[in-house]
Amino acid sequence: MEQVLYDLMDWAGIEELTYSESADPHRLLGSHITEKGLLIQALFPTASAVKVKLSNTGKTYDMELADEAGFFAVLIPRKTKTAYTLLVTYDNGAEEEVTDPYAFGPQYTERELKKFEAGIFYNIYEKMGAHPMTIDGVEGVYFSVWAPCAMRVSVVGDFNLWDGRRHQMRKLGEGDASVFELFIPGLKPGCLYKYEVKTRAGEPMLKCDPYANYAELRPNNASIVWDIGNYQWKDQEWMKKRAASDTKDKPFNIYEVHLGSWIRKAFAEDENGNVIAGSEFYNYRELAVKLADYVKNMGYTHVELMPVMEHPLDASWGYQVTGYYAPTSRYGTPDDFMYFMDYMHENGIGVILDWVPAHFPRDAYGMACFDGTCVYEHADPRQGSHPHWGTLIYNYGRPGVSNFLIANALFWAEKYHADGIRMDAVASMLYLDYGKNDGEWVANMYGGNENLEAVEFLKHLNSVFKGRKDGAVLIAEESTAWPMITGNPKDGGLGFDYKWNMGWMNDFTNYMRCDPYFRKNNYGGLTFSMLYAYSENFVLVFSHDEVVHGKGSMMGKMPGETLEKKAENLRAAYGFMMSHPGKKLLFMGQDFGQIDEWNENASLEWELLQYPLHKNMQSYVRALNHMVLEHPALYEEDFDPSGFEWINCSYHEESMVLYVRRSKDGKETLLFICNFDNVEHEKFRLGVPFAGKYKEIFNSDAREFGGQGRINARAKSSKKIPWDDRENSIECNIPPMSFLVFSCTPEAGKKKAGRAAKSSVKEAAAKKEPETGGRKTAVVKEEPKKLATAREEPKKLSTTKEEPKKIVEAKSRERTQKTAQSFKRTES
Repeated sequence: MEQVLYDLMDWAGIEELTYSESADPHRLLGSHITEKGLLIQALFPTASAVKVKLSNTGKTYDMELADEAGFFAVLIPRKTKTAYTLLVTYDNGAEEEVTDPYAFGPQYTERELKKFEAGIFYNIYEKMGAHPMTIDGVEGVYFSVWAPCAMRVSVVGDFNLWDGRRHQMRKLGEGDASVFELFIPGLKPGCLYKYEVKTRAGEPMLKCDPYANYAELRPNNASIVWDIGNYQWKDQEWMKKRAASDTKDKPFNIYEVHLGSWIRKAFAEDENGNVIAGSEFYNYRELAVKLADYVKNMGYTHVELMPVMEHPLDASWGYQVTGYYAPTSRYGTPDDFMYFMDYMHENGIGVILDWVPAHFPRDAYGMACFDGTCVYEHADPRQGSHPHWGTLIYNYGRPGVSNFLIANALFWAEKYHADGIRMDAVASMLYLDYGKNDGEWVANMYGGNENLEAVEFLKHLNSVFKGRKDGAVLIAEESTAWPMITGNPKDGGLGFDYKWNMGWMNDFTNYMRCDPYFRKNNYGGLTFSMLYAYSENFVLVFSHDEVVHGKGSMMGKMPGETLEKKAENLRAAYGFMMSHPGKKLLFMGQDFGQIDEWNENASLEWELLQYPLHKNMQSYVRALNHMVLEHPALYEEDFDPSGFEWINCSYHEESMVLYVRRSKDGKETLLFICNFDNVEHEKFRLGVPFAGKYKEIFNSDAREFGGQGRINARAKSSKKIPWDDRENSIECNIPPMSFLVFSCTPEAGKKKAGRAAKSSVKEAAAKKEPETGGRKTAVVKEEPKKLATAREEPKKLSTTKEEPKKIVEAKSRERTQKTAQSFKRTES
């Protein structure tokens, strides 16, 4: 080596590179102008010779081996930089011409680094990860990763023999906001890669990319370069319409789906008889067609997908995510999933994605201890570890972590056109002691158990997400009494659009589990939800959590010695759910009465539909869903008390509730009767909201649903007989274990039951009842009817008109008891 070149060598820096410990490889590698000329240096372990080829002249210069580890250098007599390539001959005789990765400048601006430092770089996913792009006319892939405490980070893959010495990345920024980046020319979408991270202790680790857009099918776990900008969307009309509307006064009926078990194929085998991994799954494109057809036919408005983000363990159902920015490869490529979303939108179906910002798994190749320190999680296990789930808890107070999660929610809405994000396990985020014993958690700065950083994170996320004003919604699965989940952050709320009503699910499910004979003693489980129904924007759910781990399917929960009896109970339950204020969600398989619990490793039991029992149940749910679509009273006022009114919620002995729902303009009123007992009521009198015609439009006992056809075929004209604190009433037949719906048409010339006509029970009672010793007494004009029963021995039942005081006393007693119980509600 000539003395001039020798003197230009930074031997300490060369040793740092050859030992793969450099956080600034560009300081030496690449081209540099010196007083002596253009110095070009390169590191090619296993290369026997390297030449520099100037692009403008084609002239070549032999590089000298400065270090036997593969460090080459050459001094070219010129005073300006120029484009060049490197001609490399390896020790096995192979040759290639490459563009020098260290010939390109930083791709982050100072402003972008400051935004990331503050945690407000909301489209950070455009930088982080692996992005095919062209820089200075050269095609390649740009890599960027956050590993603030790493000594060195390299990109490794098949393209460089997974050798961490070859593509060491440049560190930009300082401290907690520092990032590593590198542009590698010549790489194409589809290549495998990981990051080799060397810790400050000198230990190398292989990590998949937290921002990767695609990953290998499990059990493999390498990240895959993918260009997610090539898909041509066709849902512009859907997106425009969504942005201009509000789901709160529209039908919002969700079908919850696990794509891997909604429908499956038989395992395929290779020529050696070995099972081909992933062969049991349908592709996203195949699933789109089948699922859209089913959902449209059944009358659902949205599907909610259990997590499609990449995850290693099927048994986690997707709730232990390792690839937050990658749709799982179980069902195809990112473009395939875009097709799925696009196809759903073309068919008028919204798609909500389950998302898990509460915790992440400990897999060594994932985000845990990412750079040798706790990057995404808390260092203190009392803050950063979830003992029951065996997972790690995000450090929401760290800007890089909150930026990662906020950008991720925006990513699914922006890049995949998600219509909503449903956040899993929000309660575990809000409480520092969630699922922990004394000594396993650390109190906040005020000594409380509230996770103040998580609260601020959720407010921040929801504010940014909803600030986009594109109609996409945020839903919280929150199972405690934390106030104002759907409240405005400016008023102290968290900012969600909807909250799952876990309290209703638990109360009502427990009520339905009871034998009908004992339901009268648990009447509060039926009515209590209306005491808090308008405290949040609720979604009533029968979700996947209710049909696993020994809980039984929805059909299996129902009492009854025969499947027919169970189906009868389930029809009544679904009817009450669909007519109760709030949006709705039902897990797959429960709409046709699957008997077995859900199994993520098997397809739904579609073969059951060959039996009338299950076919009838499916028909029933379909009819319920379409009824909701057709009647504004069932969705326009879900979150306004004026859209609901009890007719009678004191029939605890009869296990019945009577109520009405109204549309926003008051033009439609529907009357509902829910009978949860095995007793048939003939000529049952009930109060009605106004004088007029009452026509039965739905009856769960109809023969097409598997019932016995005990319907009210003729419209009922109300009579001016006071009942249930109403001036008018009707008589109808109520089958056992049934759900009935009547349309209500006011008499000609009478005022319709709009908002102005919605009087309170007290006002109605004051007009028609005489005062007797300070107590209002109902007017009785008829003798009590004899009521038939479906139990073994018939008995006489009163419709309570003999004892009007009993209604008031029961109502007061039930509300007092249940209000007290509400403060004792625990986690489900």
